[in-house]
Parts: sequence; structure tokens; C-alpha cells
Amino acid sequence: MKVTGRIFTIGLISAWYSSNIGVLLLNKYLLSNYGFRYPIFLTFCHMTACSILSYIAILWLKVVPMQTIRSRVQFVKISSLGLIFCLSVVGGNISLRYLPVSFNQAVGATTPFFTAVFAYLMTLKREGWITYITLIPVVTGVMIASGGEPSFHLFGFIMCIGATAARALKTVLQGVLLSSEGEKLNSMNLLLYMAPVAVAFLLPTALIMEEDVVGITIALARNDVRILWYLIFNSALAYLVNLTNFLVTKHTSALTLQVLGNAKGAVAVVVSILIFRNPVSVTGMLGYSLTVIGVILYSEAKKRGK
Repeated sequence: MKVTGRIFTIGLISAWYSSNIGVLLLNKYLLSNYGFRYPIFLTFCHMTACSILSYIAILWLKVVPMQTIRSRVQFVKISSLGLIFCLSVVGGNISLRYLPVSFNQAVGATTPFFTAVFAYLMTLKREGWITYITLIPVVTGVMIASGGEPSFHLFGFIMCIGATAARALKTVLQGVLLSSEGEKLNSMNLLLYMAPVAVAFLLPTALIMEEDVVGITIALARNDVRILWYLIFNSALAYLVNLTNFLVTKHTSALTLQVLGNAKGAVAVVVSILIFRNPVSVTGMLGYSLTVIGVILYSEAKKRGK
């Protein structure tokens, strides 16, 4: 039984790694190499898949028990989280149009910094001084990586920073808004309610800001039907990221997920460089390495602080 359990856990972790890195690389391929320059519509496809597949997984397959929304106030809170979650995904997808995956991951590694800032601003929660010191190499590493990045793009960098900050804000807000026992939702049920909110926001936004995107996508599909399969597979992967993230946490621990996440970023960087062959500098890699070391130290300091 123990061997079977280990094989199952290893399989889950492999699926989590594959889906995370896969959706990141496929996003980059579609938005940059393939020429499908519609990040908002791409995010709309992701959120639509998350809405449909969440419904199937929870209501039909009973992957997790269904949790209901108990009040209008709770719905407003969840909708707010859905909007912020949506902005973080859109920002991340936009940044991939302009930045290589390696640099995108370096900037994304600064999430703990923004989480600590928002936690202090919104809850006045202070960490130990050692925890704050560990954030110095996190930020310094990104500054060094930015200076040494051959493919640096200011707008892409701003979008990536915005996406990272929005992701951290959503995490902190989730703890604040859904803090009471009656309002807490597991991540899969939260996605079930957040994704349709994101779809409702993204559809008109894509139609307005990415003019005739539906017609262009249909025209692309007539010339190359693979675009439809790319979008369907990519959207399914986006849901699988959330599902495997939940299952890995459930079958291991949040700390294990954090450690695996740090390693995943490094794996994604190496794989993306091998596939897309984007130029990298020694300075950039040193900066990213410093950021990862800072994140590991931050995680260790947080663990000891508890």
C-alpha cells in the first residue's frame, strides 16, 4: 500500500509539473512564435475551460464535496477575488508576448515579496526581521536579472510585475475576505465560482480591446485547424494546473508544494531555453539564482517563525 501511495504521489507531482510547465510554454508559443497575439482572448479560453471542467469535476465526478455560497456578501467577495485572479492571468499572458519564459519566471519568483507587503498593508501583520531580510536577495536578484536580460522589454516587465502583484494580492485577500469558517472554500470550489466571473469580465473586454478576435480565430482555423486543438489543449492544461495543485497539496503538504514550486521554476527556465533558444546572460542567470535562493530562505524563515 505504501509503494502504491508513493507511486500515486509521484504521478501527481509529475502531472503538476507537466501541466504547469506545459501551459507556460504553450502560452509562449501561441503568443510569440505562432503569432496568436490575443492574450485576453486566450485567458478567456482558459477561464471558460476552468468553468466547465470545475462543474464536471465537482458536481458530476465528485472530486471534492460541493460547497455552496451562503450569502450575497460572500458572492461579492468571491467575485472580487475572481476579478483579481483574472487580472493576474491576463497580465502574465500579456508579458509572455514580450518576455522569454526564463525572465518571466524570475520576476514571478518575487511573489513572496508582494505577499509580505500586502499582508502588512491590509492586516498590519508583521513577520520576524529575519523573514524581511530574506526578501532582499529576492528583489536584488530580479534587479540583477533585469539588467542582464538580453530580451528585456519594459512593457512586458511591467505586465509581469503587475501579474505577480495581483497573484499575491489575491492570496492575501482570500485569507482576509474568506476568513470565517462559514465562508472558507477549498481552492477547487473557489475556482468553480471565480472562473465564471472571470469569463463574464473577459468576453466583453476581449471583444472591445482585441477587435474581431473571434472572426480572426475562425479565419486562422480555416487555414490551420491546429490552432483550435492548441487552444483546447492549452485551456484544458490551465484547469489541470489548478486541479493538480490542489491534489498535490492534499496528498503532501503546503510546504512540500512550496519547495516543489521553487524547483519547478528552475525546471521551466531550463526547458524554455532549450525549446525557444532565447539568449541568456551569465548576469541574468546569476540574478535568477539569487532570487530562488532568497525564496528558499524566505520559506525557511516563515516555517521557523510558525
